[in-house]
Amino acid sequence: QGVAEFLPISSSGHLALFQTFFGMENMEEKYMFFTVLLHFGTLISVCMVYWRDIVDMIREFFLGIAALAGRKDTGVAPPPARRMVMLIIIATVPLFVMVFSNSIMVSCALLATGFILFFSDRMARGHKTAKNATVADALIVGCGQALAVIPGLSRSGTTISVGMMRGFDRAFAVRFSFLMSLPAVLGANVLEIKDALASNFPIEELPMYLVGVAVSAVVGYFAIRLVKSLSDKGKFGKFAYYCWAVGLGSLVAGIVKMMLLK
Repeated sequence: QGVAEFLPISSSGHLALFQTFFGMENMEEKYMFFTVLLHFGTLISVCMVYWRDIVDMIREFFLGIAALAGRKDTGVAPPPARRMVMLIIIATVPLFVMVFSNSIMVSCALLATGFILFFSDRMARGHKTAKNATVADALIVGCGQALAVIPGLSRSGTTISVGMMRGFDRAFAVRFSFLMSLPAVLGANVLEIKDALASNFPIEELPMYLVGVAVSAVVGYFAIRLVKSLSDKGKFGKFAYYCWAVGLGSLVAGIVKMMLLK
């Protein structure tokens, strides 16, 4: 989870393939809370890397509310951090879909991710940042995030690539992609933790859960650093070859498995 959540290779796609080819399809519901906590670990790593941005955004969020309540219009453009809050809220709106999948669909989605990454490095460098990105830009990148709920389509790869298509500066595209994951992951964790507390949570498994959160947070931190470095160097598309290899391999394996089961 820590590696595949931020590297543009689709963590959900890899988890789905593991479940399919290692006979774990019926374990998803049992360990759903554990899976969500692993996402919480990667959320922690985003906070570690972008803590300054998050502090600025929280401050500007409340300052923005105060400005609206006071109906003060100074005619001055809002600070970049306040605009970033607005852009992330808009980008989160399309994320209200649920997708089911099988190994064939995941394999095809991984192949599609490969093509998205391959062409992302060949786009002209944009110059948009939080200062001049538009509502339409945020909404379109948000649609990319919603589309990436399909296992096999990388959330980070899709949103970063769509951002660059909209003219985002490469560094801003990466930063926006990771920051916009916070509301969705945090919301899922709140709901799952509430359900877990209301049920008979297996307390004996708590050490395993905590280790999983810690590992995904630490590994996720270094994965974010790697993605930032590769994106700045224009080598984001290198992951396309990995996605093509895994997608093609799992596609063949899935077809063989279907034929054997007939």
